[in-house]
Amino acid sequence: MRILVRYGAYPVVLSLGIVIHIILQKMGVNLHLATYIPVALGALMITVLEWRVPFRYTWWVDKREVGQDAIFMALIQGVLPPLLAFTLSVTLLGWLQGHEWTVEFVWPHDWPVAGQMLMMMVLADGMRYGLHRWAHEWEPLWRFHAVHHSPHKLYWLNVGRFHPVDKGLQFLLDSLPFVLIGVGKEVLALYVVCYAINGFFQHCNIDLRLGLLNYAISGPELHRWHHSKWKQESNHNYGNNLIVWDWIFGTRYLPKDRQVDELGLVNRHYPMTFLRQMTMPFIAGADKETILS
Repeated sequence: MRILVRYGAYPVVLSLGIVIHIILQKMGVNLHLATYIPVALGALMITVLEWRVPFRYTWWVDKREVGQDAIFMALIQGVLPPLLAFTLSVTLLGWLQGHEWTVEFVWPHDWPVAGQMLMMMVLADGMRYGLHRWAHEWEPLWRFHAVHHSPHKLYWLNVGRFHPVDKGLQFLLDSLPFVLIGVGKEVLALYVVCYAINGFFQHCNIDLRLGLLNYAISGPELHRWHHSKWKQESNHNYGNNLIVWDWIFGTRYLPKDRQVDELGLVNRHYPMTFLRQMTMPFIAGADKETILS
């Protein structure tokens, strides 16, 4: 079973999510439901696999950790993006239309949905790569991004642990541009299915081996190094879904002779509750060992 999970769980669960999404659409199910049902099923399957075939037993979490991560997932991943989408897209679209400007011609709307989604993923990952790398290298942005790097363990639910300022900046580059140029809802929906399930796997505590996929996908084996406690290791593997931009800019990192050691921030006493983490970015050096000890 462990061998099957190691090499088959990622492609099987992701493929099932896509297939279920397509089947639900063909059945006439509401597009939102057709998107979030396979995402929820993917999360459920990953949860089971984390308990049955963990990468590290020491990464098992308790109810308190799950409770805090659930707050982040609900508010930062669930509530914030739709609110930003409505506010910003309606405002900017209204402004563009008021000036009789249109930008829909720049997108290949006649391509198959899968082709459009892959193009969107490559472009979105390119924009996110720049922001993500900047957030690691420029201290004012790092303070907000440090919230995401605070956990000492990885499991699928803490993929949603972001400060709203960090998440808002990500949204500006990874979703809003495609909304504004009129990318179809079916394309955006398929992107969400792949984006979400891959994100769950990135943080999962499952003993996985992606093999050749590690040369294309930003999966868990690469992403664990991105969460290393040490900057010389964590300042790599910035890809959100794909690792292609890390190849181009020389930041892909996957040692063959060892596994990642400690995760998190240098300050091992960095507060982990939702409310405290909302204020931490406004305290200079809060992620450093000499602060808040």
